[in-house]
Amino acid sequence: MKLYSTNNKDLRVSFKEAVFNSMPQDKGLYMPVEIPQLDTEFVQNIEQYSLPEIAYQVASTLLKEEIPAEDLKALINDAINFDAPAVQLDDKTFVLELFHGPSLAFKDFGARFMSRIMAYFLKDGEQLLDVLVATSGDTGGAVALGFLGVPNTRVTILYPEGKVSPIQELQLTTNGENIRAVEVKGTFDDCQALVKQAFADRELNAKFRLTSANSINISRLIPQTFYYFNTYAQLKKQGFEDVIFSVPSGNFGNIGAGLLAYKLGLPVKQFIAATNVNDTVPRFLESGVYETRPSTQTYSNAMDVGAPSNWVRIMDLFDQDVEAVKKMVTSYRFTDDETLEGIKEIDENLNYVACPHTAIAYLAIEKYRNENPADNSAAVFLSTAHACKFPDIFPAEIAAKIEIPVQVKALESKPKHADQLGIDFEGFKEYLLKG
Repeated sequence: MKLYSTNNKDLRVSFKEAVFNSMPQDKGLYMPVEIPQLDTEFVQNIEQYSLPEIAYQVASTLLKEEIPAEDLKALINDAINFDAPAVQLDDKTFVLELFHGPSLAFKDFGARFMSRIMAYFLKDGEQLLDVLVATSGDTGGAVALGFLGVPNTRVTILYPEGKVSPIQELQLTTNGENIRAVEVKGTFDDCQALVKQAFADRELNAKFRLTSANSINISRLIPQTFYYFNTYAQLKKQGFEDVIFSVPSGNFGNIGAGLLAYKLGLPVKQFIAATNVNDTVPRFLESGVYETRPSTQTYSNAMDVGAPSNWVRIMDLFDQDVEAVKKMVTSYRFTDDETLEGIKEIDENLNYVACPHTAIAYLAIEKYRNENPADNSAAVFLSTAHACKFPDIFPAEIAAKIEIPVQVKALESKPKHADQLGIDFEGFKEYLLKG
């Protein structure tokens, strides 16, 4: 598998190099030189396969000879050892539950796969691998648990002060060992900017072996395609052929993975990018003008991104053809008030408790259906995090229905450990240099 930079299509690097370097020096993002098509017979009979079998087929098609077959199967079986059920809520509406992994968020797919890929490629005696990651909520916890105890790695997680939920913060700050947390007096965009600056800094790159665990790393994106194919398999087993996915979108890695799956041969009718008021992409699709803005804090904090990194990948997948993107991607924005109403509506009408991100994806499905009444496709909205992570958002009668997982109860007795920094890069650089 060869990859190029979205800023330089003449560049060629191996998958291993892209995984460890994470981001090209030209500040683009790595993309596959070739996106091969999955075997047609496999897609036509996909309902016969399990999630690990689907994951192997997709990964081996993309990675080709990068990892021997038996090693890749073992890696996948270790990383993807939890389910992702598409739960039917009415005749044609499904919720895809992506929170059954250890950190209770969809990021477990990418983080666990990536950590095992890196561990596979790391050799004894090699320089310590420093993993930098910015999080707006769920990424950090998934990366922390994915890399906890992985030899020869050190993970530094940057998160915005006061802008993650209490449970999310516990998942970031109670690990110890090779995981350290940095509480930044700023927004997620500030955290992301610090990480990107670190990758571009010559002194840091000369001293450390830096890589990222954000969705800018291609090894995070690949495993997220697995659950789109697996969902289609589940629906096909029930007789559905036309499928729409509604994806809560912040940094646009999740929907980017869905669109990569589409390019690989997944038969999807439409994608819906559902955002909160951090609406850079909806505004772009409406006006044709791509204008980033400082992020605004909302109830759906994992989507509080004003400058979504992965949008460049999506545009690259469609060769910068805005009209082609518009045909495949519809986008809607929703306020906090609308999000709360969505949570109540899902509870009342479908007897389901949804986190705020999930509620936004549901609202987008409803809006799409109102605008396209003749479309009878099955609709899947992605539930990206367990509702227990957001206890202060729910009305008391809905909050009472939330079952608290065992791993969350265990976190509450652990002390928080986090360093505090401002948003200036020199301060962050000094912190890294001190080790």
